[in-house]
Amino acid sequence: MKLTEPVTLAGRRAPSRVLFGPHETNLARGRAISEAHVAYYERRAAGGAGLIVTETASVHDSDWPYERAPLAADCGAGWASVVRACRPHGTLVLAGLGHAGSQGSSAFSQQALWAPSRVPDVASREMPMEMEAAEIRAVVAGFTRAAELAVEADLDGVEVDAGQHSLLRQFLSGLTNQRGDAYGTDKALLLREVLAAVRARIGDGRVLGLRLSCDELAPWAGITPDQAQALARDLAREVDYLVVVRGSAMGTSATRPDSHTEPGFNVELCRGIREAVAGAAPVILQGSVVEPGQAEQALADGVADLVEMTRAQIADADLVRKLGTTEPVRPCTLTNQKCRVRDNRNPIVSCIGDPRSGHETGDAPLTGTDPARSVLVVGGGPAGLEAARVLALRGHRVRLVERDAELGGMLALAARVPGRDRLGNLARWLAGEVHRLGVEVALNTEADLAELSGDVVVATGSVAGPRSYTVHDGGFVLDVVDLLKAPGRLPEGPVAIYDTVGDAVGVGIAELAAAAGRPTTIITQDQVVGTQLALTGDLADANARLQRAGVRLAKRSLLREVHAGHVVVTDAYTGTATELECATLIHCGHRLPDPTPVPAGMVEAGDRVAPRSVHEAVLEGRRAALAFAAKPLAVHR
Repeated sequence: MKLTEPVTLAGRRAPSRVLFGPHETNLARGRAISEAHVAYYERRAAGGAGLIVTETASVHDSDWPYERAPLAADCGAGWASVVRACRPHGTLVLAGLGHAGSQGSSAFSQQALWAPSRVPDVASREMPMEMEAAEIRAVVAGFTRAAELAVEADLDGVEVDAGQHSLLRQFLSGLTNQRGDAYGTDKALLLREVLAAVRARIGDGRVLGLRLSCDELAPWAGITPDQAQALARDLAREVDYLVVVRGSAMGTSATRPDSHTEPGFNVELCRGIREAVAGAAPVILQGSVVEPGQAEQALADGVADLVEMTRAQIADADLVRKLGTTEPVRPCTLTNQKCRVRDNRNPIVSCIGDPRSGHETGDAPLTGTDPARSVLVVGGGPAGLEAARVLALRGHRVRLVERDAELGGMLALAARVPGRDRLGNLARWLAGEVHRLGVEVALNTEADLAELSGDVVVATGSVAGPRSYTVHDGGFVLDVVDLLKAPGRLPEGPVAIYDTVGDAVGVGIAELAAAAGRPTTIITQDQVVGTQLALTGDLADANARLQRAGVRLAKRSLLREVHAGHVVVTDAYTGTATELECATLIHCGHRLPDPTPVPAGMVEAGDRVAPRSVHEAVLEGRRAALAFAAKPLAVHR
């Protein structure tokens, strides 16, 4: 089997074996599927996705897990619009249906959370109500009505969520189901009732999929792979496909981990489920599958019948279309920086490598008919590379100059941080696209901005920021950028990392130093090391890695002085001073824009504007390129 081969489910033909799975987007208008959703899904359908499962909609108004979570009762018109947009491309469109149960939130509904038993959620610590017969009937009726709405919208089917964030999984699990009635004795009873009710409404001519947590990673009471195999055998003939996922409320990062977890982590779990169902239903592999080669191998090895590649298609909507061509696929870095949006900021789903993702309705197309002009791009980091790429796509003659011997800038350096090596794939893709599109590239070339004129994009990056501590004679401070440029030159002796940002850099450098055998301390003003990693799902895992590596954690500490052999920190609350052994301090702080003056009329981008994330750099490089469509042609004398 090949990813590009069609597959038939419930008599309906999908053009490829690639699934674009349900995920939070924050694109909803109220609790309805919006026009932004429609454009987002249509772009993936045009790119060759075989199946699209829309963002999971709550089947009952007792469930409001996040502010912009779709509600099935409000989704009919939006679902119909998605079908009209995607069907011309042949893609099958299914509605994701679920109920978050005790993993929801009472903040928006102002109602008690529903759950099989009074077991507080391990993350929110909120105590749910135990569902009685009336609430159980209401949930089944909610799935039934949602299925009816899906049929009315002419969807190709529905996918029932019994995965990590679902009430149905909570009924399946001994972690959360401690009932003494029939739903506790037979923990799969509610799931079977829901599947039977949904099938009765959609009929045999529409697809019924099931997303099933097959390993809660809590073998003392949770769903184990052996239990999941028995359950899958029992349910396989009731559904048209089964998506194998893992995780429970005890490990919410397990389903969607970042780049510290190897892609394809569910391969063996999926293999076991597929062997158990013995062809009774197609099985879909899920689990950070972002490399087409790995996906193809899973099909060839009999691991699965289809493959979910959701984050890969957020990074490159045309992934399936590009397979078998010479056009390279934009890589997914698995950082979760812009595609993981379930937090109180309500960010819209996007991608650090493709800022157009999630913004399809307001973002200009890359190709166009601008009057051709000659544009110089100064700086070969992510902002400069994206600017040069987009300018070339729009038909301009582009020259890029870079002072260093290689392209990639801070993106290439960030890829040297432990666990962040996949960022290098994006840097290489950007550089490769620039060459493929015919951009003239000059390396080891310093541009004097004062002597330039005409159409110029300035993306010259950043410089080290200010330091709030005193360095005494003999004290040695190494900026993190200088270390990453030559990571093999880490000095001997104890190392202290001063992390004023709280992102992946400080944690990664501490891991690097500890792996090199240096006694390592990380200093942070926060109560928890790496606080910003909560947004990407790596916070708990990062702190566990530091503990295993033997890194000393100097929390809620402010660095005051650097001496030969030690540093002085003060408690951020009490002001108490403490000396920490340190031969080398590695400064992981904020940076400042390159201060070199820029002549009027030139366009600035990336860290040159304000040092932030890769996403902002790529976004501003793109905007800088598109700005030339509105600029009058320069007159060269």
